[in-house]
Amino acid sequence: MADRPPTPRSMGERDAPHATPALPGEDVRTILLNRISWGAVLAGVVVSLIAQLLLNLLGIGIGLGTLDPATGDNPSVRTFSIGAAAWWTLTGIIAAYVGGYAAGRLSGRPKESTAAWHGLVTWAVATLVVISLVASAAGALVGGAFSAVSGTMGGLGSAAATAAQTAAPALTTGANPFEAIERQIRSATGDDPSAARDAAIASVRALLTGDEAQKQQAREQAAQALARAQNIAVEQARERVAQYEQQFREAAERAKQQATEAADTATKAVSRGALLAFVALLLGGVAGWFGGRSGAVEPTLTSESLMQTQRPR
Repeated sequence: MADRPPTPRSMGERDAPHATPALPGEDVRTILLNRISWGAVLAGVVVSLIAQLLLNLLGIGIGLGTLDPATGDNPSVRTFSIGAAAWWTLTGIIAAYVGGYAAGRLSGRPKESTAAWHGLVTWAVATLVVISLVASAAGALVGGAFSAVSGTMGGLGSAAATAAQTAAPALTTGANPFEAIERQIRSATGDDPSAARDAAIASVRALLTGDEAQKQQAREQAAQALARAQNIAVEQARERVAQYEQQFREAAERAKQQATEAADTATKAVSRGALLAFVALLLGGVAGWFGGRSGAVEPTLTSESLMQTQRPR
């Protein structure tokens, strides 16, 4: 029988752009090789957390061993903080690599990219677990190693407050520039009645903190009240009021400058801490990826043997 010419249907099926040359068995094998194994990811997360726990315990032991309260010959707070941050970053990278390697190996995938994705997912899940423990009350129950991690993360915020206090120590004691002027007025009034002294203080306060449009009137009232309270001439009282004004402006300017410097220092501290955390987490993700990639099993299975192992018995 002569061969029949190809029909339009068969020609269309052969030339269709969506047709794949792969056999059904090969498609199944590709799906199996790239399917995620959540059991392997969970095992990698456990290994990563335990590795970080052990490394942080080691770091705490070494760090506390360098302190000697008896002699006082200890590293500075800045040096100790930098060392703790460096150790936390290093332990995170090592733990991510170890957990990624375990996940890639236990996934049983001979494809390196698939094993690498297992390592990356393991790092992501472990990071979420650590952040959840640190942010919740359960973080206090973890103890030892994770308390060091939470202390490092919390130190990023407390460092801003510490830097602000260091940059502006006078803000806590001299927040009100009028306090020094008030003490001067009270000390200069001697045994005068408290009513006159309080009236003078109130008049000077109204001058220094009142409306700019009424400065001249407030200045004269303050001079009159101060002259009565201190029993001095009005001209002399006006000179003292002018000195108080100058003193108040200088104190307010210093307080403003110190507050600006403190805010700038705090902003830089928080910015550096956020960048450090970003770099540490990024390096951990890279370590998890390469850990999973290096944990890929040897590609010794053929497509036939893989299909046989996946067949139901």
